[in-house]
Amino acid sequence: MGKPKVKRKSTLIDMTAMSDVTVLLLTFFMLTSTFLAKEPATVITPSSVSTIKVPTEDLVTILVSGAETKSDGTINRAVEGKVFIGITGDSDSLYSSENVRKDLLVEASRLYNERHPNAPVNFTASQVSAFSRLGMFGLPMKDLPAFLDMPTTEQDKVMKEFNPNVVGIPINDNRDINTPNEFQIWMDALQRVAQNYRNNGRTKDNGDIAEPTNKLYDAIKRSGEGIAVKADKDTPFSTIHTVMDNLQTMKLNKFSLMTALKSENE
Repeated sequence: MGKPKVKRKSTLIDMTAMSDVTVLLLTFFMLTSTFLAKEPATVITPSSVSTIKVPTEDLVTILVSGAETKSDGTINRAVEGKVFIGITGDSDSLYSSENVRKDLLVEASRLYNERHPNAPVNFTASQVSAFSRLGMFGLPMKDLPAFLDMPTTEQDKVMKEFNPNVVGIPINDNRDINTPNEFQIWMDALQRVAQNYRNNGRTKDNGDIAEPTNKLYDAIKRSGEGIAVKADKDTPFSTIHTVMDNLQTMKLNKFSLMTALKSENE
């Protein structure tokens, strides 16, 4: 009796379905992920036991730079206390981060020009568009137009060099709301934009008015969850106090301080 022959089967596996699933997963994570904005200064936040998470929408982040420790161990305090602002809008396209930033720049420049009629600052449509793509900004108003005209690589270079005479939104211990400094002008403009969204909505591209929203207004004026101050753990309290005092001068009495979760060894 002859030996039966076993039919050979192919060892090849069709990976087409697996490739499709992989592409779908990658697309899903890319569309749903929240990308971190580039920050001009690296800070190590202080530790705490708070487990309250910072919102991912309708958030104003105020970054305060710390001192720089050089390779030889010396400390450069000239770069300490520089202030930057980051704006995150809503997931709704009408109140997205880009649209909020556009409206903020238009309103802030208007308020700035009212107080500096002899040296007004005007922005072109392309400059406003460039500003809307900045996750975080921090320059004197008069220097912003030239900065926004730069390619992204040049903008990054300016921030990376971190010249203390160039970067940082001007701020002082001013408590007179009628003569605001530039940081206070930005925060005043933010409140006005949020108030306008609450009362009138936002103007669409076709000129129509969108449905009003309270989200940004409630975040910065009522709950306090919409304003977060981020500073290095070694930054003197007097420096942080100047920022907090400025916020209170602008009637923004509710805000949070960003911290890192304390470990078991701390």
